[in-house]
Amino acid sequence: MSAEIKTLDSKPVVRSKAAIVNRMLDFVSSVRFGVVLLCVLVALSLIGMLIMQQNVSGFEAYYASLTPAEKTIYGALGIFDIYHSWYFNTLLLVLSLNIILASIDRFPSAWSYIVKPKVTATRKWLEAKKLTHTLHFPSAASAETEIAAVLSSSGLKTYVKEDKDASYVFGESGKWNRLGAYIVHVALLTLFLGHYVALQTGFDADVRMVPGQKTDQIQLIEFNLDKKERFNVQLPFSMTCTDIQQDLIDPAGSIDVSNTMDWRTQLQIDDPTHGSYTADISLNRPLSYRGYRFFQAQTIPVGNAREITLSLTPEKGGDPITIKIPRNGSADLADGTKVEFDSFQPDFTFNQNGQPDTRTGEYNNPAAVLNVTPPGGQATRVFAFARKLADNIPIGAPKLGYKWRLSEFEKSPYAHVLSIKYDPFNAAFIAWYIGGFGLVGALAFVFFYSHRRVWARIEKAEDGTAEVVIAAEANRNPNGIEDKFNSILAKLSQQQHNEEVV
Repeated sequence: MSAEIKTLDSKPVVRSKAAIVNRMLDFVSSVRFGVVLLCVLVALSLIGMLIMQQNVSGFEAYYASLTPAEKTIYGALGIFDIYHSWYFNTLLLVLSLNIILASIDRFPSAWSYIVKPKVTATRKWLEAKKLTHTLHFPSAASAETEIAAVLSSSGLKTYVKEDKDASYVFGESGKWNRLGAYIVHVALLTLFLGHYVALQTGFDADVRMVPGQKTDQIQLIEFNLDKKERFNVQLPFSMTCTDIQQDLIDPAGSIDVSNTMDWRTQLQIDDPTHGSYTADISLNRPLSYRGYRFFQAQTIPVGNAREITLSLTPEKGGDPITIKIPRNGSADLADGTKVEFDSFQPDFTFNQNGQPDTRTGEYNNPAAVLNVTPPGGQATRVFAFARKLADNIPIGAPKLGYKWRLSEFEKSPYAHVLSIKYDPFNAAFIAWYIGGFGLVGALAFVFFYSHRRVWARIEKAEDGTAEVVIAAEANRNPNGIEDKFNSILAKLSQQQHNEEVV
């Protein structure tokens, strides 16, 4: 007796545990739960867009503008780095699990539409459809032939099947639409996986590019609430900025963003493994090199000159000499004098140490600082101003036999700032291009196409005629299948009418 009680007592416990597990799996794999998770994920992503993240340039100023309460709450919730937070990644994991389990549960039934189409149906089932109609034909054979021809001409793949009680003509199109939801699932999982891998293995950084500057390191800046930390990251190659250029809408205007058509940064990459490489990065043409992607981010809006044109008037008389010198370049005069372009000051002044400086970044008083070396002599610093200066002013007096003047210059900022995104596995590319475009294509396939099915059940009457119950349905676009159904009925009626006339 005690053994039976034990057996009886143990069975409900096992059954209860299995029921709890099944209920949990049903809940995790439910569509409703997945939609809720997706909405929460979208909401968190919007928060990350509206609240500046700590790896974005300008975060330091943004953080300083917040109130103490905002700093405390946002920091405690991890909102300043929300895409790396534990709850964001957990949400991605649970949503991915929901998508996988939902696909496993529902895929077999969807696949059955592909491999085992429902060709036969009972009369009661067909008459219960919203789109149904009854027709009469002189014989079952003529009904099969005519209906199959009409369905085929209407773009439906047609099947004919004989049964002991009736014969059937079945037509369908767009059956692969049943798998559209799973293509959406694959695209979403690709987006999630690519996003996660890119965040875990890659990084974003900014690097300032000044013409003539060479570097093999970039600096990452992270903010842990009010603590600012810098990390140097060694690059597997070195970069030398050889040129920067700004295409202005109005060359006489400022170098502001509103007066700019494009920015261009030219780099010389020296790679011990792959050799030298010259890269030209513009606003709409980023550079991709060994998993690093370089984008134009911003400029250092201090006026400079990409190229200067100097007018040299001989002190002893004669025709002026015109020379052009690129930034960090030099030119030689006919007498062997070497003129080097040292620096450019848009609003010239002297600082407290007596060195050339600029008051502002605007072109209020532009001047070029030159190093001039006569044959066999010492280098002498010379200033060439855009505005005319009197000879009796020491800074405007002739030097080394010439009166120096800055006649023209091509405006350019002091430096460009490039944004570098490192993605060693191209996870971001896979996520945003393959997953993103795949998701858009899959959604278009799901919503703009439908699985249309038409059944015709043909029953023989005692007098040799045939009664046909025809019905149709589609998983989407009810108006479209209704138009198709009415068109099929119209064609069948027209055929019957033609036969009667004959």
